[in-house]
Amino acid sequence: MQHFGIIGKPLGHSKSKEYFEARFAAEGVQADYTIYELERIEDVVPLLDRLDGMNVTSPYKEAIMPYLDTIDETAREIGGVNVVYKRCGYNTDWIGAKAALKPYMRATDKQALVLGTGGAARAVKYALEHLGMKVQVVSRNKDKGDLTYGELTEEVMKQCTVIANCTPLGMKPHEDEKPDIPYEWITKQHVLFDCIYNPQKTKFLEEGEKRGAQIVNGAEMFVAQAKKAWEIFIVESQKSKVESK
Repeated sequence: MQHFGIIGKPLGHSKSKEYFEARFAAEGVQADYTIYELERIEDVVPLLDRLDGMNVTSPYKEAIMPYLDTIDETAREIGGVNVVYKRCGYNTDWIGAKAALKPYMRATDKQALVLGTGGAARAVKYALEHLGMKVQVVSRNKDKGDLTYGELTEEVMKQCTVIANCTPLGMKPHEDEKPDIPYEWITKQHVLFDCIYNPQKTKFLEEGEKRGAQIVNGAEMFVAQAKKAWEIFIVESQKSKVESK
């Protein structure tokens, strides 16, 4: 029996347990999956010994890195880990973000704004850059991003036709919240992407939809990154079985 789980806070919105338990059952894998809503990252220490693998979500994607023995090169480059197997950290978020965004990219999309500076934001930025976009990070603090929310002028908004919300604003149970951007300058030329998938349509996406923008929630990102996480869990466990023979 293998043991997996997810760490983060809050986790009421997460569908990871549902997803992985369904796959365990469908593919005959003897494993369980537990939700661990940790008050502090230090509480992950006993879990690293107890679990074969885990998913990592906000706010611990960066904080977990010092607790791991090894970190995949891509995860190190991004600066965030969302999957751990046997104390090795990986990043599958960027793969999920790329899969979600690529179908909506147009030849005219050259510049993007990433709202937020956490682990998800780093992964989305990495994905957008791999799609050929010039990316500016928006933060409440000038020293953490390229722009502050107060610096989002009409010109910036017109140039940056792809806008990705990588903050927790709008996620359950705070569905009424949204990033403080000048929505009046959103047009049908924009693509608004939200990492959040629960609720399906955040206030951020609703504001974009009102103005004719293409909107994309985080559901496809979640599924694509979870599929890659599954591959890591299963492939690595199979490697371990072969090596132990």
